[in-house]
Amino acid sequence: MKELFRTHFPLAILAGLCISIGGTVYLRVGGVAGAVLFAFGLTTVVYYGLKLYTGTAGFIRRHGDWSMLTIVLLGNIVGCLFSALAIRYASPDCIEPAGAILAGRLSKGWLACFLLAIGCGFIMTTAVEFARKGKMLPLLLGVPAFILCGFAHSIADAFYFLTAPVEDLLQPMVLVVYVAEVLGNFVGCNLYRWVAPSK
Repeated sequence: MKELFRTHFPLAILAGLCISIGGTVYLRVGGVAGAVLFAFGLTTVVYYGLKLYTGTAGFIRRHGDWSMLTIVLLGNIVGCLFSALAIRYASPDCIEPAGAILAGRLSKGWLACFLLAIGCGFIMTTAVEFARKGKMLPLLLGVPAFILCGFAHSIADAFYFLTAPVEDLLQPMVLVVYVAEVLGNFVGCNLYRWVAPSK
């Protein structure tokens, strides 16, 4: 466990920072342009071999790796927290749009966010599968696709939620919605290998 933490946690923090860069672009630009530019965060994660929850959940062994996946998720959230604190201080104009994203998730409720997270997880695992084979186009297309569909990416949302106004973040339903997104991403990441026959 200690070795897993030492090897994976720093890489997971860096992955959270990279996703936060994409999230910051989206908060400042929005729309199609913001969705397309968000892809920089994911391509950086893949290029440097960092540990991202949605890039890892679809590739864990059937009877193991749960400790590693938990460490990756926690590291991603820590990276998002560091980024959110920096952005809240240096670019406070990002707080309001982040709050709007959080309010939108809460208005949908946990079940809708769970279902939307499945779509994101499926896209991300598919994109990473291609990227591991040297094909980056699905990654560049997949990121704006999930954003423009309104699908929920649990790590991007960790950054948005942590950047949102504190009074909004402290609502009890935020944790419920977030856990639903994490679980939905996991389902989406594993959807193909659960449904498709083994090769």
